[in-house]
Amino acid sequence: MIAESASLTSPAGSPRTRVMVVDDSVVIRGLVARWINETGQFDVVTTAANGRIAVDALERFEPDIVLLDLEMPELDGVAALPLILKRRPGTKVIVVSTLTRRNAEISVKCLSLGAVDYLAKPESQREKSTSDDFRRDLIEKLKAHAGSRARPVRLAATSTRPAFKPILSRPKVLLIGASTGGPRAVEQVLGGLGAAIQKVPILIVQHMPPMFTAVFADHLRAQFGVRACEPRDGEPLVPGTIFIAPGGRHMGLSGTSSGALIRLDDGPAENFCRPAVDVLFRDAASIFGNSALAVILTGMGSDGTHGSRSVVQAGGTVLAQDEATSTVWGMPGSVAKAGLAQDILPLEAIGPVLKGHITGSTP
Repeated sequence: MIAESASLTSPAGSPRTRVMVVDDSVVIRGLVARWINETGQFDVVTTAANGRIAVDALERFEPDIVLLDLEMPELDGVAALPLILKRRPGTKVIVVSTLTRRNAEISVKCLSLGAVDYLAKPESQREKSTSDDFRRDLIEKLKAHAGSRARPVRLAATSTRPAFKPILSRPKVLLIGASTGGPRAVEQVLGGLGAAIQKVPILIVQHMPPMFTAVFADHLRAQFGVRACEPRDGEPLVPGTIFIAPGGRHMGLSGTSSGALIRLDDGPAENFCRPAVDVLFRDAASIFGNSALAVILTGMGSDGTHGSRSVVQAGGTVLAQDEATSTVWGMPGSVAKAGLAQDILPLEAIGPVLKGHITGSTP
């Protein structure tokens, strides 16, 4: 039985994105549904009080996006997620949870299981109903995923991509920038490196809240059997270590290419982001020059474009994920359109290509 449902009508022209809201709180279901419908860009086609009701409602209401709370009676979000994806393949599931260590761990697990994104909500009922940040983040994520209909693209022959110089130096550092859809993409890229994961330090800026980044580091350490951590300020770079920028802090670099150190700071957000990919790429370009190897993966916005320009101008190499395999082709698309990507690759090809650069086996 469906708990509540909203209007199924859509305006003339292209149909609006269909959203299902799943939460055990009737107040939150109603509040979130109202916020979403007020945008005029979405239809909340139904709401549900637990995962079992949500799974049973899929065929009738055919949602494009499901907002899935993690903590619910009878069938919680973790148990419902694989059932939703099996029952209705292609549905985009955004998991929603309060910001605790346990929920961060569960959210990262859900991203590995097929959720496309996560949304942190305030802990108290009053904060949920009055938080402008929560409402803004909710609508931004819906807009991003509503607009991410993946399709193959080709750069025109008259593209402004520059004539890149051949790599003159074996990469000494691998830089990765990602946002929406990034955790799964990062996992796949690292998995494609093989033994090359031990050859260079790997520095990752993944847009995530505090606590989530620490959990993500733990997740990567368990998966790949290498050291993965949120670094300390002043920590030296070590090959075979994955450094994850802490949520809420910029991660840059200082020193020289033979003695580079992690630099953490609480400076102003760049591109509305902290940590920002631009900060890391800019510092790496100044220190490593043509031995910097960078990749921009799926994500909203344009963070990483200015930093990629610095890498290219210093003689380094930048790769970008293609549109067809990106959850959101914002960040990699911005880099590609600016003519800064030496290659624009499907996700499954990025790891092996990076491996080739690192080991010297790429022509």
